[in-house]
Amino acid sequence: MKLEGSYDVPAPRAKVWDVFLNPKQLRKAIPGCEKLEALGDDEYKATLKIGVAAVKGTFEGKVRLLDKKQPDSYRLVAEGSGGPGFVKADTLITLTETDGGTRVSYSADVQVGGLIAGVGQRMLGGVSKMMADQFFNRMSDLLQSS
Repeated sequence: MKLEGSYDVPAPRAKVWDVFLNPKQLRKAIPGCEKLEALGDDEYKATLKIGVAAVKGTFEGKVRLLDKKQPDSYRLVAEGSGGPGFVKADTLITLTETDGGTRVSYSADVQVGGLIAGVGQRMLGGVSKMMADQFFNRMSDLLQSS
């Protein structure tokens, strides 16, 4: 499944870069994130509680930040599994300056399996878009309050 989108964030690109790569801020912004612990350089262990339709559960997994080209782009590779199945995502995140701040664009290849895959691609796409909206709204709030 391919997911793409962009959001305009009312903050300078350097500040957006710092906050988007800060584990404490990420943990606050990622929907359902219960834990985000550093394992090493740019690698984290994550615990998320997520529900899609009637399928709900906890996912344990790893998040890695790769190919960092400050302040332009980086790749976020995540994989997790739990009772509802598994999720793997490889996302390119690009930051570009705009008149009012920064445009954050993402392009993700996502694979799902297990019970969660049974809810259908349209439902998964809708939930993914909703979670992305929640994430970017929270990040915007965190950027404005910091």
